[in-house]
Amino acid sequence: MNTSAGHEMIAIPPGQVTLSDRRTQRSWPVDLAPYQLGAHPVTQALYAQVTGARPSTAQADAAPVEGVSWQDAVRFCNALSQRDGFAPAYRLHADGEGVERDPSADGYRLPTEAEWQHACRAGTTGPRYGPLDDIAWYRGNSGERLHDVGGKRPNAWGLHDMLGNVWEWCWDLYDAEVYGTYRVLRGGGWFDEHWSCRASVRRRSHPTFRVDDVGFRVARTAER
Repeated sequence: MNTSAGHEMIAIPPGQVTLSDRRTQRSWPVDLAPYQLGAHPVTQALYAQVTGARPSTAQADAAPVEGVSWQDAVRFCNALSQRDGFAPAYRLHADGEGVERDPSADGYRLPTEAEWQHACRAGTTGPRYGPLDDIAWYRGNSGERLHDVGGKRPNAWGLHDMLGNVWEWCWDLYDAEVYGTYRVLRGGGWFDEHWSCRASVRRRSHPTFRVDDVGFRVARTAER
């Protein structure tokens, strides 16, 4: 696996995920068609190669890019799609704020929250897909710093760093009624305690927010 400038994609099988909302005490099932997901978070090398920018606080080619907002991630998806000859998945409004997804596009995009959780669990049902020290960089073993992608054991579907290292932006709104445009973050990061590094844990942030423990990975809709 090329862990610096590459972006290996893993085929994810169809399935069903149950999502829940703590505030409303509501749960609902989501049926998922097959899709593809990056084997690891987007690296600093790939981000620089595609955008020319190096926003990360801790510089290392093979480490996940961090210090990127949700809007940065959306723009990156479109730029990578154009580079690789795919139709961009997002239409950005002239105001720079609004974003619409084109469901017919074959380009790269952010995973939905349901897709992220399904891929993280990889057929397991517990909070984690293995012993935390074996699969994730978190506060207990990270030395409170970022690490190169792919250094911990992948899950059963070959996905690395689904838990720990950096939180990952998802496409979904967190709770529009209360938080407006805030988007979902999943996975936990290098500075988090063990209880934040679980498949079901949700965090939220404004789509312009940038910090040194938040990155993302790319998805693609499976070709029909």
